[in-house]
Amino acid sequence: MDWGNDNIRYVFSSIERSLPLYLESIGYSAWERIFQRPEGYPYYHWLHTLDGEGCFELLGESIKLTKGMGVLLTPFTPHSYYPTSERWSTIYITFGGAAAGAIMEALDMDTSTFYAEGEDRSFGKLFNDLFRRIAQAESHSNIEVSSDLYNFLMQLRKFGMLNSQPSLSQYYQKLQPIVSWMEQHMSDNIGLPEIAEHANMSINTLHELFQQAFDLSPYSYLIQLRIREAKRIIFHHPERALREVAEQTGFNDVSHFVATFRKKEGITPGKYRELHLTPEEQQAPGIETI
Repeated sequence: MDWGNDNIRYVFSSIERSLPLYLESIGYSAWERIFQRPEGYPYYHWLHTLDGEGCFELLGESIKLTKGMGVLLTPFTPHSYYPTSERWSTIYITFGGAAAGAIMEALDMDTSTFYAEGEDRSFGKLFNDLFRRIAQAESHSNIEVSSDLYNFLMQLRKFGMLNSQPSLSQYYQKLQPIVSWMEQHMSDNIGLPEIAEHANMSINTLHELFQQAFDLSPYSYLIQLRIREAKRIIFHHPERALREVAEQTGFNDVSHFVATFRKKEGITPGKYRELHLTPEEQQAPGIETI
C-alpha cells in the first residue's frame, strides 16, 4: 500500500463487545505527534514505526522506536511518546474483546513489550494486508475484522523478535515483587504499614524507592492502582454498581471512592462510565451516573 503523506484512521463505533476480539481502531500517521497518557489507554495498543524515529517512555525508561520497531501495550499502561526525527511515520492498531486477555496470555503476549522485525520486514506487510482488506471491503463485518485481527496477532507472535524490553531501573527491579503484591491485595484493607511489612523494609526506605522509581509515595501508587483497576472494571462492566466497584478496589465506602476518583480524574466514576457507554448501554435501566 502506498501510504502517501496523509493520516488514515478507521474507528469502529459499533463495537460488539461480546466478540472474543474486536478492532477498536486502525490507522497510519504520516507525522506522529506527542502523546502523554499517564493513565494509559483502555485497549491493547500496537504502535509500529514505518519511517523516522520516535522515543517511547514506559516504566520510567525511554526506548527509541526506529524503523521496523514496534511496541505492544496492555490496557491502562501509563506511557508517553514523541517524535525525535523531523518526521516519524507510524501505523497502529487498538483492540479489545471478551477473551482478549485470555488470548494474549495464551500467546505469551500479555505484557507491554517492544518488538523488532527481522530482515524480511514482515510486520509492515502484515499490517499492510490487514489495512488493505479493511479499507477496500464494501462491507467488512465485525466478525470478519475479528478474524483478521486474530490472524494478525498469530503472525505477530510467530514472526516478531522480542527486542530488549525496557531495562528497568534498579529501583523498579527491587519494587516489582512489592508492586505485584499490591496489585493482588489492592482490594484488602492495606496501607503503608502493611506494604512495608510485606516488603520487609522500613517505611522510609520503601518511600525512597517508590520516589526514585515512580516519583510517587507508596500510598499514592496504591491509590493509583486502585483507580486504574476501578476504571478497568467500569469500562468492561458498566452494569456493575459503584458500591461493588469500590469494594473490589479497596475503598472503604462509595462516598470515599467517588471523592477520590473525582480528585484524581477530574470527573466522577459515574460520569466516566457515561462517557464510555455504547448507545445501547445508555438506554439500559439502572446505570448509575454519580
